[in-house]
Amino acid sequence: MLYDGDIDFLLAGDVESSYIYNMSEVQVPYRVLARKYRPQNFDELIGQDALVRTLTNAIESGRIAHAFMLTGVRGVGKTTTARIIAKALNYVGPDGKAEPTTGDTDDCALCKAISEDRHPDVIEMDAASRTGVDDIREILDGIRYAPSEARYKIYIIDEVHMLSKNAFNALLKTLEEPPEHVKFIFATTEIRKVPITVLSRCQRFDLRRVDVPTLSTHFISICEKEGVKCEEAAIGMIARASDGSVRDGLSILDQAMALDSEKITAQGVEDMLGLADRAKSLDLLERALTGDMPEALEIMDDLYSNGADAVVVMQDLLDLTHTLTKLRAVPEAKDMKHAMAADEVKRAAELAGKLTMPTLGKTWQILLKGLAEVQAAPNPQSAAEMVIIRLAYAADLPDPADLIKKIQEQGDSGAGMPVSTPSGPTSSPSPQPTASAPATVEAPRGGPRGGGEMVALAIVPQDSPPQALTSIKTLEDVVSALEAQNEVVLASQVYQYVHLVKLEEGRLEIRPESEAPPNLAQNLGQALSRIAEDRWMVSVSGAPGQPTLAQSAQALLEAERAEILQMPIMKEVLSVFPEAEIKAIKHVVNGESE
Repeated sequence: MLYDGDIDFLLAGDVESSYIYNMSEVQVPYRVLARKYRPQNFDELIGQDALVRTLTNAIESGRIAHAFMLTGVRGVGKTTTARIIAKALNYVGPDGKAEPTTGDTDDCALCKAISEDRHPDVIEMDAASRTGVDDIREILDGIRYAPSEARYKIYIIDEVHMLSKNAFNALLKTLEEPPEHVKFIFATTEIRKVPITVLSRCQRFDLRRVDVPTLSTHFISICEKEGVKCEEAAIGMIARASDGSVRDGLSILDQAMALDSEKITAQGVEDMLGLADRAKSLDLLERALTGDMPEALEIMDDLYSNGADAVVVMQDLLDLTHTLTKLRAVPEAKDMKHAMAADEVKRAAELAGKLTMPTLGKTWQILLKGLAEVQAAPNPQSAAEMVIIRLAYAADLPDPADLIKKIQEQGDSGAGMPVSTPSGPTSSPSPQPTASAPATVEAPRGGPRGGGEMVALAIVPQDSPPQALTSIKTLEDVVSALEAQNEVVLASQVYQYVHLVKLEEGRLEIRPESEAPPNLAQNLGQALSRIAEDRWMVSVSGAPGQPTLAQSAQALLEAERAEILQMPIMKEVLSVFPEAEIKAIKHVVNGESE
């Protein structure tokens, strides 16, 4: 028997005994924040302004599609949005006569049943566990019947990309022309796995990741409702760790409240998630880029002692490098939204102003490669320290422009190097540089990295263009004459395969390589006779002859490569990047690369 909220329990076998329990003392099961604060209408849905505006206008104007496709990463509100759409379309109000609405639906008993997942006309199906054609057949059998109570019979299929091919095919015809009382709402995290035949029958909505400022505001409001104090820095950490997912962020916030129910602190969140202090990460990056290795390693040890994961530290350094690069390229970006506190953005902007773009690009490459090394290393902390050491050493290297300027200054003082690198069939040995024609070297391309690509750049001035050929006296002249007459294939064959044995006016004696075409001598004789307008005899000899032009070019290239490697600046670069190697050598003539 109930008395004003009290429950009278009579113990069996003892009529004289009775216990009265107050209803206020009965504990209500705890609901996690992600379920407790799930949006119930479009106004409560955060971070999806475009979707809300489109659906609101569609419902208010009556232009309601028969199928919706909601896609996005986990935790951004796909299933929640599907339920909101179902309630908005089936809203009948407290009197049962209202039209579909985009506002509050709390006064509708039917909508309350939909929120509690107990309405027979709104069917939710998990395609991850029901993937077959038989499951779709159940839906097809049910859509023939009108809804029992609601305005529309709505099918919500979550993770729709998990359906089998036959299941999708079975759904196609009905999805194209469903009955007027049926609506489909699909949700998926992998839109590319959904057949295009299904996508073309649906209105697609891409739910975006929720940005950090929006998440922070949302989490602060929840803390106020829960009566829990919080530090702004702690909420910022939780928002960044959620990676744009509201559900992930609320789960972390729930955990933080369990850690300390009175106040959520930044230190507590750091310890809970194993995060590195963003300010310390900025200190670490600044010390490494300024070459202060002892201080950088000390900060790294401090982060490790406080429980920071080495992989997380590398990811934070990459994020900071990205932010610094943006601030360096676009100084106005300091006024934009950042996943950092205002004072940290100001400090980052000051640091970015002291660094150059090549330095930041070099830092990005080292950290990107270092992240993979840390993830694969048996001791991540040691690998992370090696990355920091590499950064500190790389900080002492000059920029490519400084390298070129330094080598030019060396050249002006008399330091030169021989340069001659034929790069094709028509190339001939380049002139040797003089004291006023220095060779220069370009720094590692794309930033320093193990096994990276090193490009040497030789600058050779040329006072006047080469004179036109007046007669054929060398094998190079033969190649040039053939190319001048568009005999490119034949010129290439001579360059690659021909050993010159003897050359006289009107007579050429050669030894072809074994890979040469069998009719090379005949074709060459005919071509030279046509070009010179005189008879040329080309004969094949068994004598060794001179090296081919290709072999000569390769020998010159190797000699030049060896000469470059002996340069002091190259030795300095290779001491820091021992796995680097020269991949190409370019010459600059009159300021232009050949």
